[in-house]
Amino acid sequence: MSAEALIALAYCLDLLCGDPAWFPHPVRYIGRGALALEVPLRRHISNQRLAGVTAVLIIVGGTAATAVMALSLAYRIHPWLGDAVSILILYTVFATRDLANHAFPVYRALQAHDLPTARRLVARIVGRDTAVLDEPGIIRAAVESVAENTVDGITAPLFFAALGGPVAGLTYKAISTLDSTFGYKNERYLHFGWAAARLDDAAAWAPARLTLPIFAIASAISGGRPLSAWRLGLRDGRKHASPNSGFAEASVAGALGVQLGGPLFRQGRRVDLPSIGEPIESLSPKHIRHAIVLMLLTSFFTAAFFLVCRLAVEKVLQR
Repeated sequence: MSAEALIALAYCLDLLCGDPAWFPHPVRYIGRGALALEVPLRRHISNQRLAGVTAVLIIVGGTAATAVMALSLAYRIHPWLGDAVSILILYTVFATRDLANHAFPVYRALQAHDLPTARRLVARIVGRDTAVLDEPGIIRAAVESVAENTVDGITAPLFFAALGGPVAGLTYKAISTLDSTFGYKNERYLHFGWAAARLDDAAAWAPARLTLPIFAIASAISGGRPLSAWRLGLRDGRKHASPNSGFAEASVAGALGVQLGGPLFRQGRRVDLPSIGEPIESLSPKHIRHAIVLMLLTSFFTAAFFLVCRLAVEKVLQR
């Protein structure tokens, strides 16, 4: 089976199944492995930045090696088994359905005017304090999460899957998971998490910027503001603390005509973030729904774009 067919089937499987709770998702084991390494590495390596680099090398290298061995063994047994394992690995690196499954219930809860449930649901997808969020705060958190995770969970995995198949896709997922585990600018992880954060920034650099024009196209199709999505993505994308997430967040803010960013609370402490976008419209539940539509369209267009690019490159190489 061609690499393009494997990616397409895995993408469709993700849309169909998402990430069921019972499924032994590799990301969970990568995260647990990283946390298990943290204490012994801190204990045996006094330089915390070096300890963090070691953790990254072990987890990322171990993930790539495991994927290579699993695929090699499967293909030796039978080509069909190898294809099945390839599809399964690729399926685990895409998160389109899972992102929609987490964000849409927040929209439904707000539509039912159930703020306590909406706060509880949005707390599953953001790292800020949610207990005292009002409705605009919940909407802002949900929209920002959808925008940022479109890169980490969809466009970047598709980019690496198109470049290097299941091994590259799963390796990127390990990098992203390490950033989610260690990449915090707090006292505990400022030095230990440095390598994880910098590697994730480098890995997602190109996918984040490719996502911006695709968001603009998706905005045009979904009844948003494509010119604002493009303009504000370029204008405000660099305001974000992350060199990559800001482009997606600013593009979505422009597409929806809302303002994101601003102050929030983490662990009881106020964090003042720059405002992103322009407040043409007041935040309302419909903006969560529209952000999900933008994410779904962007996911589809990105998959189609990278698959077409792969086919074009293969035809050129075959001449």
